[in-house]
This record gives sequence, structure tokens and C-alpha cells, in this order.
Amino acid sequence: MNVQTKIVKNGVNTEALLGARGAFTETPEAAQFTWRSTCDWIEGTYSRNAINGYFGLGQENQRKRDFSIESDHPEVFAAADRAVTPTEIALAALASCLTGGVAAVAQHRGIQLHSVRATVEGDVDVRGILGMDAEVRNGFSAIRVTFEIDADASDDDIRALVAQSQKRSAMFDVIANPTNVAVSVA
Repeated sequence: MNVQTKIVKNGVNTEALLGARGAFTETPEAAQFTWRSTCDWIEGTYSRNAINGYFGLGQENQRKRDFSIESDHPEVFAAADRAVTPTEIALAALASCLTGGVAAVAQHRGIQLHSVRATVEGDVDVRGILGMDAEVRNGFSAIRVTFEIDADASDDDIRALVAQSQKRSAMFDVIANPTNVAVSVA
């Protein structure tokens, strides 16, 4: 019997991820992570988030470099439009999480990806944000994610990749399910 091993190069180290699963089974407390972002107001609705350190694997960790995300609002809201809105950042986070998941699942399943594009749209009725109608929600009323994927796989296999990515996506869970949020003033 001649068995061929198909090598795919999607850039995901699935051996390390599976190894981490095994390690977390042995020491579940190491799987507890705390992510951070520090946001500084600059002017008007313009702000900048600094991201670097996080807690995980039982200790504080530093990234290889600092990251920043700026946010603002468009001119239609009497702002300077210097950066994306926080709402758009949330949509980008969802798209990034789902897309990364597709790559990881494809690597694990031996599916070579050629391209992946996620388009995410979210509907918001700004009357809620502006305090015009107490019955209108401040956040998204609906979010739609559409994938365009070119891969060496059947349509059913591609749909299964997306379904598994959605099932394991932290950002999908954050957006789709209630989360306890505590806000305080130091």
C-alpha cells in the first residue's frame, strides 16, 4: 500500500497548538489568560490604545513589540475622522479571529489555503447611542460575516472549516454571548 503525506503550508504550527492542549489538560490553571489594552484620550473622540503585556501560562508576559490601535469617529458625527470607529475595530477583531481560525483548522486538516477573505458588516441604529430612543439598542442589531475562500478542498470541507473556526472563536463568543463587564473609576 502506497501512502502519501500531503504537506500544507498555511503558516500555522498545529503541532505546537496540539501540544499546548495537552499541557493545559495537565495544568488547567496555566490556560487562564488576561489580555490588556490601555486607552488614552487624545482629543475630541480620538484616542489611542497601547497593547503589549498580558498574563498567561501562570506569569506576566511581554510581546516582542508594542502595538497601538487608534480610534475616532467620522465627520458625520462632528469628529475629525482620524481613525476607525470602535465599532469597526470590533468587526475587524471578529473577522481576524475567524480568519485565523480558518487557517489553523485548515492546517490541522491538511487543507492548503490559497486565499481567505472575510467581509464583516454590522448594523447599528445610532438613535440608541445618541439617547434619542431608549428602546433602541446602542450596539449591533445584526452582524453578517461572508467568507471567500480558495483552497484545495470541496465546498463542504470549506464550510466545515468556517463552522469549526466559528465554534472555537473567542471573538465570536464575545460578540454573540453576554459577558460580565465591570467599569470603575480609579
